[in-house]
Parts: sequence; structure tokens; C-alpha cells
Amino acid sequence: MSVRRALLAGLVAALVAAMIPAGGPAAANDAVTVQLDWVVRGDHGIFFVGRDKGFFAAQGIDIKAINRGTGSVVTMRMVGAGQAEFGFGDLPTAAVARSQDVPVVALVAVNQTSPLAFITLAAKHPLKRPSDLEGLAIGVQPAGSTYVFFRAFAAANHLDLAKITQRTVQPPYENYLLLGRVDAVPGYIDAKVPELAAKARGPQALDILLGSDLGYDMLGSGLVTSTAMVQSQPELVQRFVRAYLAAFDYVAAHPEETADIIIKANPEYQGKREVLIAQLRADIDHTFAGPATRQHGLGWMSAEAWTKTVAILKDQAVITRPLDPAAAYDNRFVAAARH
Repeated sequence: MSVRRALLAGLVAALVAAMIPAGGPAAANDAVTVQLDWVVRGDHGIFFVGRDKGFFAAQGIDIKAINRGTGSVVTMRMVGAGQAEFGFGDLPTAAVARSQDVPVVALVAVNQTSPLAFITLAAKHPLKRPSDLEGLAIGVQPAGSTYVFFRAFAAANHLDLAKITQRTVQPPYENYLLLGRVDAVPGYIDAKVPELAAKARGPQALDILLGSDLGYDMLGSGLVTSTAMVQSQPELVQRFVRAYLAAFDYVAAHPEETADIIIKANPEYQGKREVLIAQLRADIDHTFAGPATRQHGLGWMSAEAWTKTVAILKDQAVITRPLDPAAAYDNRFVAAARH
């Protein structure tokens, strides 16, 4: 080997050595997939903000995909089966799934109270009390959290299901209401209501019965994973929850920027900036915070809230098999991240 070649080889070796940390080659970030419950909405922005602002990267995590869903029921089954490492969906639906031996567990409560409601066009079908739903055609999605809500709400308010016509709808099912194909739809005040208000000439055009005011006093949506992930990769779960909570805090403080980040990741939402902001403000004003979060921070899951959630689902025969509420959630990761 010539002196020149030897010097060049030595220089290359030195450069390579300088790029490798003292402890050896840098480990690649953990790549994970997130499964949403539905089409993208405001509170899904926690994932997009976490990825865009580097909260997940700071914890050694790459989110390789944020997949849209077809309902919380399906999301729970997919996460439980390991088709996605983490998911987002309705926590009462997670409890129902756990009672059916789906190995899914809640990690973070995004909505301390359920944002689910029944919605009608006020001019066509005034909605002032639960019994006003009798005689109407209601759009339902049997694979979604709204169907769990429909069943529990009907039972809690002693509605006669024989007097209600159920029509299966697909997203975006607010269109079925606007076109007169159904008279009412169950939906989220932080999702469907802003969408409908934008299309129906303002919120005054809608009548809304909020479930949490009428016997459906339960947790809303949140972050879930599989029991296998908790058992086999608790350190990854902890890092994910830590990043997720940092992004959650950021979203609650920056709804306008969150909407812009959602749009950057989903360009087809370009014309929905104000709807996304309205969805986020509905959560900021009504569901993100509660008594438990004042002490422990956003995302906390209280034993009392979970006990109440499972009790209502059992009382209304939505859960028909034994379920210890403690089996549906694991607060250790939020506790470690917050304290």
C-alpha cells in the first residue's frame, strides 16, 4: 500500500470512528404504527404534533404511519391483535372489548368526560329531551363507539327501541343528516358538531343532547395499546406515553398551530382549518380537563372514573361479562411521566 493510500485509509477510519458514539453504533429509533378510530379530527392532532415538533423523536421513536380507522370497535381489535403498536379510540369501547377478551389496555384519557351526543337539525326535529328520539330514524355505525353510546344512552333513558328506526351509515355520516336520509345522528361535540355547524349555517341550526348530561357520564377517548406491549416492551410504552403527554400539553396550549400541523400532514384538510380549531376548542373548553387533571395533569385516568364507566356499561347491559375496571387501564405510565 502506498503512503498516500495508507494516509487516505487512515483518514476515512478516523472519520467513521468520529461518527460512532463511544458506546458503539447508535441504535435506530423504534418504529411504531398508530391506528386511529376514525377520519382525522382535532384531538388526533396530538400524534401529528408529537411527530412534527420532535416529541417522539426525542424519546427515540419514529411514527411510521398514522392510519385512519373505521370505528373504535375495529381499532381495539387491531391494536389487541398487534396490527398497530398504539391506537386512539373510545375508552368505554375499550372496556367493552376487554370484557370480550380483546387484549387491549388504556394508557391515557384524552377526554375526561365523554363528548358524545345526539344531534338533529333543529328546524326539522327539535331535540329537547331523550324521548324526542323516539319516532325518528337514527344513523348508526355498528362497528363504532357511537353504537356503544346509542345502546347505553337508550337504556339509561328508558327509550323504546321499537319506536326508533336504525339505519346503518358510513363516514362522513353527518351528510346523511344534512340530506334528510336520517333524522338524528350520534356524534362527538369535538368532531361531528363543528363539521355539521360549518355545513348547516352555524351551531344554532343544531339541537344537541349531550350524553354526559343524561346518564352517559363516562370517560371519552384516549390512547390504548395491547397487553402484550405492556408486558414485553414496557420501556417503549413509557417513552411513547412521555412523548404523547408532552404533545398533549402543547396541543391544549396551541390549537391554531395544531390545526396547521394536521393540515400539513393531511393536505386534503386545507379547507377545514376553522373546523379543526373548533373541534380542538370544544375539547379544551369541555373535555380535556377535569378534577383529576387539576392534580395530576392532562391524560390522568382516575380509578373513580373507570369504575363509574364500567358500572354504567354493566348496568345498561352493554358489558355482559365480568370485568374488573382495573383490567381496562394502566395508569403507571402516566404517573411516571407526570411525576
